[in-house]
Amino acid sequence: MSASRLLRIGTRSSPMALAQVERVRRMLAERRPEITVEVVPLTTSGDRWQGALSELGGKGAFTKEVDQALLDGRADLAVHCVKDVPGDRPAPAGTVFAAYLERDDVRDCLVHPSGVPIGELPPGSRIGTSAVRRIAQLALHYPQLTAVPIRGNANSRLARLDAGEYDALLLAVSGLHRIGQPHRITHPIGTDTFVPAVGSGTLVLQCRQEDAAALEIAAVLGDQRTAVETEAERTMLHILQGSCHSPIGGYARTEPDGRISLRARVISLDGKTVLDAHEWATDPVVLGTSVAASLLRQGAREILTA
Repeated sequence: MSASRLLRIGTRSSPMALAQVERVRRMLAERRPEITVEVVPLTTSGDRWQGALSELGGKGAFTKEVDQALLDGRADLAVHCVKDVPGDRPAPAGTVFAAYLERDDVRDCLVHPSGVPIGELPPGSRIGTSAVRRIAQLALHYPQLTAVPIRGNANSRLARLDAGEYDALLLAVSGLHRIGQPHRITHPIGTDTFVPAVGSGTLVLQCRQEDAAALEIAAVLGDQRTAVETEAERTMLHILQGSCHSPIGGYARTEPDGRISLRARVISLDGKTVLDAHEWATDPVVLGTSVAASLLRQGAREILTA
């Protein structure tokens, strides 16, 4: 960064990603008003690709162009949804996940044009989602409904729903709030029914490892509770070697006594084999490791390999 306190933020160019950067800009205006933000929008390979993410190399498709902008100096800071960040490998060499913003709502939700609850949808209703975690849990709890693949950002998915291509959608509550569309939520789905994705509702700030100025700014915005919970979830995901085509859910919460709880689930795509683990600890790495070990003992590797 230059001495003028200009901060260049790299981001995907989708409406939701730009809304996330706007959140960071507002936070900086309150806490570090001397900083001027310049947005560096980037179109990633994941945004351009309309096929299955697994065919493109997984979730890294949404971050690698932004990573490169950091590494070559076009951006000083990047804003990512944690659930878009690959869980089976660390941050790219030369960069670091510097801070996590305070977590938003972690729940999935149903979006239906007429507000029909998920439990009252007619058998065979077409539910738009491409997330294997959602597909598997839909098969577990609502086997009478049909998951139909859908890609694109939340705005384009809503447009396809309105055009009649789907009967309903499964989306993230936090995402709909970020794009100013919370009125589209028919109802959230409880975390015991749909265990959230690792990193749901959480934004992470990434910068170059040696950029002391950017690291200091990120620290001003970070939330320690969210960081600890995310570390527990991502430790579990890393040990399981989870990727975009892995039906894994994980949700960590800080309890009133200071301990962290982690509820995790690995589930077959047909919803017929469900592995659950729920443990408590004070150290997030120990907790994530222990929960992953419990799932592996139950047979998680066989499900994930399949």
